[in-house]
Amino acid sequence: MITDDMHAFASALPPMRALMGLDLGDKTIGVAVSDTFGSVATPLETLRRKKFGVDAARLQTLMAERNVGGLVLGLPRNMDGSEGPRCQSTRAFARNFAQLWDGPVTFWDERLSTVAAEKALLEADTTRKRRAEVIDHVAAGYILQGLLDRLAVIKRQA
Repeated sequence: MITDDMHAFASALPPMRALMGLDLGDKTIGVAVSDTFGSVATPLETLRRKKFGVDAARLQTLMAERNVGGLVLGLPRNMDGSEGPRCQSTRAFARNFAQLWDGPVTFWDERLSTVAAEKALLEADTTRKRRAEVIDHVAAGYILQGLLDRLAVIKRQA
């Protein structure tokens, strides 16, 4: 199930399962996971992209190891909110991955997530080399945390 509706996504999530957030780039995929309570996102790793099948297999392994019940992909909208080629590529990745995994999938507006991650890493006095190594999975953490915060609001309103 792929949905842009946060309420539908929230209702499709199995209880006490982690969520995974992805920051899809042309060369890398940043990966973050949540705790089983769905409250805290933790950056996990950055995958060097290969072929879709190889990338999907690695993600499925991580999902099984972490007991993941839902997936959020950062949607790289343009600054005016429109969707360009990168959004189309992200939605295509979601469609292809949904054929291999039957859990709920949604998207989160990732505008400025990499900027926020870079700022946090600079404030932590991280070296340029280390920032380059971790920026993608830290950005995935920002994407996932944004979704977790939104889901917490939805749960309070229910």
